Amino acid sequence: MMDRIAALGRTGLDVIASLGRACQFLAGVVGGVPKPSVGFPLLVKQLYAVGVLSLAIVVVSGLFIGMVLGLQGYTILSDFGSEAAIGQMIALTLVRELAPVVAALLFAGRAGSALTAEIGLMKATEQLSSMEMMGVDPLRRVIAPRLWAGFISLPILAMIFAVVGVWGGMLVGVEWLGVYEGSYWGNMQASVVLAQSSNVPFVQY
Repeated sequence: MMDRIAALGRTGLDVIASLGRACQFLAGVVGGVPKPSVGFPLLVKQLYAVGVLSLAIVVVSGLFIGMVLGLQGYTILSDFGSEAAIGQMIALTLVRELAPVVAALLFAGRAGSALTAEIGLMKATEQLSSMEMMGVDPLRRVIAPRLWAGFISLPILAMIFAVVGVWGGMLVGVEWLGVYEGSYWGNMQASVVLAQSSNVPFVQY
């Protein structure tokens, strides 16, 4: 009985220690911003690597998801004579739900895996140990620019995803299915309130 209690206690202490190390690592990365003369070029390089290079897959996915939403939404709403509300449905679905989630998944799949492989290779080839021997903090030099690049680029990618998706829905609803363009944009603008929708992506992230 005492052995089980001791094992349970050791497990709890190990979990707490792991959480503490993770929080310490995160605090070191978030607070470990290098000097502007060094950190800004690194940040720009990582913004290109994780943001710009992820733009193509985000745009293509947003376009086709918006087109699918437009087609399915028109099929459902036409049964109730509410085809004009297709713009409202597409905009709210993308801005509040799909754009942040799908953009984050695409970002994790493309940029996240690339960053993990890159840092893992640096660890395997002892580049991080070499930085420590030279007095360079790997958290500031390697991890922090990549983390901050993700913080900056991910909301922008989500906004681009939503914009392209709305345009893709308009392409299907207005150009192909004959929904009145004024109703599409008017209902969309009336339903999407910036104060109610601007914080949704950050909450979901």
